[in-house]
Amino acid sequence: MDNGCEEYIRQVLEAYRKTPGTSGTVRRPDRVLAAQLHQRGVSVSMIENAFVLAAARRLMRPADSLPLGTIRSLAYFLPVIEEVLSMRVSPEYFQHVRRKLERIAHDR
Repeated sequence: MDNGCEEYIRQVLEAYRKTPGTSGTVRRPDRVLAAQLHQRGVSVSMIENAFVLAAARRLMRPADSLPLGTIRSLAYFLPVIEEVLSMRVSPEYFQHVRRKLERIAHDR
């Protein structure tokens, strides 16, 4: 694996570990999936946007909702990554969601 791929995997897995709602643990299948995303040419920023969107959706549920389980796999985010790849929204939208997520996480 080349240095670019290794750095990509490191960035994706670091962002995954820091995403609210994840276990913070990286397993071999997560590394394999990150390498596959690199091969597909999915940018790190698109993946980070998917993490932010999914985490915000999980946190912005009604207060009386049953608690959600901990995310234990990068694969959980695949449908959201695909969704983000098909979206036609500005980068500012994800900045807005990221700020909102930070406020919610801070207030909890």
